[in-house]
This record gives sequence, structure tokens and C-alpha cells, in this order.
Amino acid sequence: MHGVGTDERPFVLVWELTQACGLTCDHCRADAQETRHPDELTTAEGKALLDSVREFGDRQLVVFSGGDPCKRDDLEELIEYGTDIGLTVTLTPSGTESLTPETIERLADTGLKRLALSVDGATATSHDDFRGESGSFEQTIEAARTAREAGLPLQINTTVCQRTVGDLPGLRELVADLDGVLWSVFFLVPVGRGRVLDPVTPDRAEDVMHWLGDVVEAEDFAVKTTEAPHYRRVLQQRDDVDSGRRGGITAGDGFAFVSHVGEMYPSGFLPESAGNVRETDVVSLYRDSELFESLRETDSLKGKCGACPFRAVCGGSRSRAYAYTGDPLESDPLCPYVPPEYDGPLPEQQLS
Repeated sequence: MHGVGTDERPFVLVWELTQACGLTCDHCRADAQETRHPDELTTAEGKALLDSVREFGDRQLVVFSGGDPCKRDDLEELIEYGTDIGLTVTLTPSGTESLTPETIERLADTGLKRLALSVDGATATSHDDFRGESGSFEQTIEAARTAREAGLPLQINTTVCQRTVGDLPGLRELVADLDGVLWSVFFLVPVGRGRVLDPVTPDRAEDVMHWLGDVVEAEDFAVKTTEAPHYRRVLQQRDDVDSGRRGGITAGDGFAFVSHVGEMYPSGFLPESAGNVRETDVVSLYRDSELFESLRETDSLKGKCGACPFRAVCGGSRSRAYAYTGDPLESDPLCPYVPPEYDGPLPEQQLS
């Protein structure tokens, strides 16, 4: 990012190419369907979007997501186009039979910079049950090994909830065995099908984050959390680092999401639209919309998050706050940390 602040450009922009997917995952944000939506951004509109994204600056990171982006027959064309205009393009396909070795080899030839695959159980039984499709684990692991052979850097995404948290040690071993470069650990936000799942408790989440800190020190792969920015607070407390240092990204602050029909959200887990890219330039929506600007003002946070000395480092999950309260500036109920001298209401009971 070369020192450019998150008020000017996102670290990550996700484009949901489609909501079509052959899986019926229990946690699915998108409530994915088997068939594609008739009003998806077309190939031409997608290229126009990528042209606009390029205006953020050199090597802007764009994640092609879904649903299952492999459901689009123009996927390789779009990756090649984004790469040719100077974007850093990565992909998060679904672990289905559509992700064949031939497909992965073609993707590797498009200029794709990273392949991210979701693994939510350390065994075929636990993963397939969570994903709602027998054989998904085997297909995903085969795809991961093919990506490694094709020279594609591999990221593993894992959802943390009550059903999956016990599998984390086994998943750690799997990430290492697959030579993953990054383990992205997503703490459940109750949207879409994920509303029926039980999140981990705040204290269990804190324990997991301390454990992830140990993992980072022991393994060659990197670890990041999604929708759990208080992991950064945990790391700073472990290392006794000054809490005034700027942290990573949260919804709308370093992160943006464009839906399959062009709606611009702070995150796919915070479905409040700032506008549509068919009507307004994506750069303007990110930089100038009232919604995105408010999410970049950490001093406007409310409750426990607003009083927290780590708010500039963490900021809490704005998506989870929105899911539980309808207000993206409220406190994140997953965080158990209570700021010194804070005596206001605690949001944790919202998780029960």
C-alpha cells in the first residue's frame, strides 16, 4: 500500500462474481443457490468495474469470490483482464467437482496470484457435514495439492463456531501439510444460513486467539483473523506493544465488497449498501459515501468499543455489531475485554 491510508483505498476489495454454488454450507453468508442470478454484472460490466478499481492505485488486491466463481464461464477472462491492467487478483472457489486439476492449471496460467480454499473440518466427515456435500473434503484437498504442484500460493479459510472449534488443532496440521502460505480464520457472523449456527463464547474466542498467537510463532505460514479484529489487541497485549499503533482492516476501513448485482457493501457480512457500481464509481463509493466514512471514524464507535484504548488497533467487528444490533457502530459482542474504568453495559449477553 506504500503508506496510503485506508481512507483512500482498501487493502482488500472482494467482488462476488456470482451467488451460484453447488454446496449448501451451513454458514453461507450468501444463501447460495444452484443457478446464477439473471442480473449479475456482465463480462463488460465486470471489466468496467475492474477498470474503476484500478484507479485506487498500483497492485490493488481484488478477491474474486462467490458463491462459486467457477460457475461463471468468463472467470479466466476476467482474471486475465484484471492481471493485465495491474491488479493483484486472487480467487476463492468452492471445493466441488468443478475445481478439476485441468481448471486449476488453467487458472495458474491466467496470472492468478493466490488460490484460497475453505476447509472447516480436519476430517472428511466433519468438513462434508458442515459443507452439506459428501466428497467436498476430498475434492478440496485434491485441489489444494494440485495448486501447490502448479505453483499457486495456497490460502486456507476456516470458519470458527461451536461446531468447528474443536477441529482447529487438526486443521493447523493440515495447513502445514498442504504448504499453505496463510491460514485465514473466520469467526462466525450470523448472516445468511449462518444464523442457525452457534458462535463460540467470548472467553473461548479469546482462548483461540491466544492459541493462534502460539501457532504464528511456531509455524511457517501466516495467520489472520476475519471478523475478529481483537486478535490484534490480543497480540499487542502478549507483546506489550503500544496500543496506539494503527491496526489492520475492518468492514469499510480497508475492506470493501461488491455484490454479484453491483451493490457496494463495507463487507459481505455487513449488507448495508452505499450504492451500486452500475451507477456510481467504486472509488467514490469507498472514499466519499457516508456509510464508509463513518466506519473509518473509530472515535464514533459506541459502548465498550468506543471506550476501548485499543479501538484504533482493533475497532471490533462492525459486521457482528450490525448483525446483533442493526447499528454497525455498536460494540462487538464477541470481545470479552473490558476497558479500564469502563462501567457501561456489556454486549456479550447478545451471543447467548
